[in-house]
Amino acid sequence: MPTLFRKPREIRNYLKSVRCDNKQSIGFVPTMGYLHDGHRMLIRESKIQNDITVVSIYVNPLQFGEGEDYERYPRDVERDMSICEEEGVDVVFVPSDEDMYPEKPLINIEIRGLTNILEGKYRPGHFNGVCTVVLKLFNIVQPDRAYFGEKDYQQLKVVQRLVRDLSLPVEIVPVPTVRDPDGLALSSRNAYLSAEERESALSLYKSFLLAERLFKGGNINSGILKEAIRDFILKHPYVKGIDYVEITDQELNPVDEVKVGDRILLAVWVGSTRLIDNWRLGDAQI
Repeated sequence: MPTLFRKPREIRNYLKSVRCDNKQSIGFVPTMGYLHDGHRMLIRESKIQNDITVVSIYVNPLQFGEGEDYERYPRDVERDMSICEEEGVDVVFVPSDEDMYPEKPLINIEIRGLTNILEGKYRPGHFNGVCTVVLKLFNIVQPDRAYFGEKDYQQLKVVQRLVRDLSLPVEIVPVPTVRDPDGLALSSRNAYLSAEERESALSLYKSFLLAERLFKGGNINSGILKEAIRDFILKHPYVKGIDYVEITDQELNPVDEVKVGDRILLAVWVGSTRLIDNWRLGDAQI
């Protein structure tokens, strides 16, 4: 069973002793819990590259806006600990809100141009909360490497820029999106979906394949591809709306003419569940 810590000071002191006494490298997988196979992949990458793997489980209130799903976000620490044990995790950090935020933070971390677009536009303040908790966790764990899934591509780019701009001594390791065999990207929020809603949720992945076919057929107009994606997704019965469909370069700059390596990013409401996903153009064998 992994060693469990709940107090920031205790895990910091423990990892400091491990680092100083044994010169062991530390890999870190920050999560909000309710672990799935996507998290397992992050853990496995860390296990390959580091001597010690640390997983944090913390549902960060700062990154949830008013009316969002903070209260109902799935939580099951006992189940998560079992998964961590199966994957050979060495240390698990499960702090309380009181330990993470003894006082209401007065700091506001904004990365202009990255935190106010796409997810940031529809969830104001979301990435300010992400940056705050990530920076705190990095300061507590002090890892050599930290692992983030490409499933949350904008979050990955925000964290990479946070690290660059503040010269943080941690390497950010991206890990590709993990999908179910039918293509649905793994997410803790998938637990909200009914069987019928899940069927409609497959429209996200299928829209990527449609875009690939159009692209490989010679269509490089971003507007046409986005319209085709929207039309396809909205035909599905449990889709209640689309917040955005965007095609950008790898640094999240919108493009008019698409090329291999550009990203399709979207946020879709299926029933009462908001799903995000993204796709690197040129990846599918169509």
